[in-house]
Amino acid sequence: MGKRRDAEKPGASESEQLLFGGPLRYDMGWNSHADAFLELGFRAMVVRLPSLLSASFRLAWQADRRAARTVLAAEVGRGLTQAVSLLAVNSVLGRLIGGGALADRLRGAVPALVTMAAVMLVGALLRATTTYATGRLEPKVERVATERYLERAAAVELAAIEDHAFHKLLDTAQYGAGSARRMISVATRVVNAVISMVAAAGVLTVLHPALLPLLVTMTIPSAWSALTIARRRYEWYHAWVQHVRASRLLGALLIEPEAAPEIRVHGVGPFLLRHFRSMAETAEAEQARLARLAARTGLIAAAWTGLATTATYATLGALLLAGAMALSVAGTAVIAIRTGSQSLDTLVIEVNSLHEEALFVGDLQKLYAEAAERAIPVGGAALPDDPREIRFEGVSFTYPGDATRPALDDVTLTLPLGKIVALVGENGSGKTTLVKLLAGLYAPDRGRILWDDVDAAHADRQLLAERVAMVAQDFKRWPFTARVNVAVGRSSVPLTEDRVAGAVTEAGAAEALADLPRGLDTLLARNFSGGHELSGGQWQRLGIARAAYRRGRILIVDEPTAALDARAELEVFEKIRALAGTGQTVVLITHRLASVRHADLVHVLEQGRLVESGTPDELLASGGVYAELYSLQAEQFTAKVPAKEAG
Repeated sequence: MGKRRDAEKPGASESEQLLFGGPLRYDMGWNSHADAFLELGFRAMVVRLPSLLSASFRLAWQADRRAARTVLAAEVGRGLTQAVSLLAVNSVLGRLIGGGALADRLRGAVPALVTMAAVMLVGALLRATTTYATGRLEPKVERVATERYLERAAAVELAAIEDHAFHKLLDTAQYGAGSARRMISVATRVVNAVISMVAAAGVLTVLHPALLPLLVTMTIPSAWSALTIARRRYEWYHAWVQHVRASRLLGALLIEPEAAPEIRVHGVGPFLLRHFRSMAETAEAEQARLARLAARTGLIAAAWTGLATTATYATLGALLLAGAMALSVAGTAVIAIRTGSQSLDTLVIEVNSLHEEALFVGDLQKLYAEAAERAIPVGGAALPDDPREIRFEGVSFTYPGDATRPALDDVTLTLPLGKIVALVGENGSGKTTLVKLLAGLYAPDRGRILWDDVDAAHADRQLLAERVAMVAQDFKRWPFTARVNVAVGRSSVPLTEDRVAGAVTEAGAAEALADLPRGLDTLLARNFSGGHELSGGQWQRLGIARAAYRRGRILIVDEPTAALDARAELEVFEKIRALAGTGQTVVLITHRLASVRHADLVHVLEQGRLVESGTPDELLASGGVYAELYSLQAEQFTAKVPAKEAG
């Protein structure tokens, strides 16, 4: 049976293979996974009910204690009113069907009728109270859960964010906050249904014990059906979460401002749309399969429920014919059966919903636990106040999942502080990886990084980060105002005009920002009303201003002039030299070797290994890798232009 179901599942689409290199589902090949929650049956779900209700109440209690107490009290009250209402109905029927004059029977039924009216009024008030308190409670629960999700996601190591398995957990857990919100109203309905069912069951037991098991039998089919469908839906979500994310990515690329020029010039739109349609159709086929299974499950459950209902009312008729039950009691029993059946149906559906939402909240809890294990460590050894140097001793590092070769291989070098240190080498030589290790974004697989004699692996990571400012080659262009794009360099300090202005001046960005429509208050996101876009060079200056605002002891600059013209490049390097003149250490990564002629020390990397170290003059004189790369770049400017091109 399992093999037949697997055969029905669609395979990897051509779009998955072409665009993403393989299947994007966790039920295929190396992506396959198992989840213990999916093995839960109906009995296990019932056993888990108290813990599910407890989890819902804890969420509510953490968000708003007063509203949580109000909801609980109101739902208990509503359940009790339904029990009282059934007893009043039995009293009314007994008075009306009993002997005596009609007027006397009507007068005898008045107290019970008044009781029913009062109970209905109280029930309506309690329902309104629940609606109001739940409306207050739900958004607070979602906010608290979302804040915790974001807080923990932001505190994990960079390697965790880059790990596809952890990212899958981030994808699934993000729905946990919405599920936590929905659990409140679902749990409320569960409590109400439980109390209502207990009340109806109690009345039926008093009327005739044989009716109670028949009531339960009527509801088991719907319980089985709801649980089966929910398990399939949850399993589908986990298996297809990457596929869904990839489909959304294709749609987002079609409207992304950064991709818009190339989409139009290269005509990429139809290509992306075709593959979006292909992946969507693959997902639709799976949805159709699930719908077919759900319809079959529903038919089986309906047939079972019909047989159980027929048996229940046949038993009730037999009791009447045998004289074992009075007509008034039978009338009350019919109402109690209908009420109990509805309550039990509601209970099964809502417990199933609660169980399903709890699965996603469980993903959120798993994220909390996993994020705690992979969080950036808090505390540690203090770094020297005024270190002389940073030493890499036999440092090796390989990116997770990359078994081809290490990004850094047994690197030993020194970074003297208060100097300009340049890291040069061809693409893939390990320069950017080295500065990420220096900044504490990764930990070495082997070797040590020492601040004087303090191993960075044992140091306080927060204190280490406080010492570092970085202008990465692909630094984040925040969709906020220019002022915030500068001040985000050290968001923990009060934002002051003097500090922002000083950083802008240090970076030589004042002139570029002065041309903006609202100066520093210009929104740098064209896809918002009033937004403006900067050129690549302007963004580069803004990134340097952000680093200047941070005022780190060590400034890491990765290709700082990649988007600048020759004159602007010269100005930026003058600013960098000025920073080093104030005692700040500058670690410079650049492909333009002429730009490092003022560096105090140059380290040359090749395929993850250190091959040369020295001053620019020493390296030029040695005739090694640096001299070779320098000559190759110099020839581009000194080579004669062919006659045809010159003409």
